[in-house]
Amino acid sequence: MKNKITLKGFGNLKCFRKDGSLKWSLDFGNLIVNAGKAQLALLAGDASATPFTYLAIGTSSTAVAAAQTALAAEIVDSGLERAAATVSRTTTTVANDTLTLVKTWTATGSKSIEEIGVFNAASAGTMLGRALTTTKSVVSGETITGTYNVQFA
Repeated sequence: MKNKITLKGFGNLKCFRKDGSLKWSLDFGNLIVNAGKAQLALLAGDASATPFTYLAIGTSSTAVAAAQTALAAEIVDSGLERAAATVSRTTTTVANDTLTLVKTWTATGSKSIEEIGVFNAASAGTMLGRALTTTKSVVSGETITGTYNVQFA
């Protein structure tokens, strides 16, 4: 019997105006990058390995590539900095087959969001995956909720 595990990343970003109404919503797919695959293999056999629990957003529309190790232009200010997400296992096809990270940011400035990624550290660290969002604007006082899923299928 031959088992094959594949990784599939997908998620959603939603921006809410100051009054709580939905400004925009975007579903996205992603690429699990080479460094992320290597770190996942380490997690399977090393109890001291660092899990992926951080989400970051950025301003670059640079094409996604498997060799990337970071967002092309990660946001480091305006309340939109990389931060710890709420992490859980959810069910997509079979019980607990999907890693789900959820984070809500509140903007303190204006930015154009173009990318999102999953990391295993508050800064630097290893990137698991990256996705482009197309240009999505956010202004001070608005909130962005990111949900990023990685399904082990």
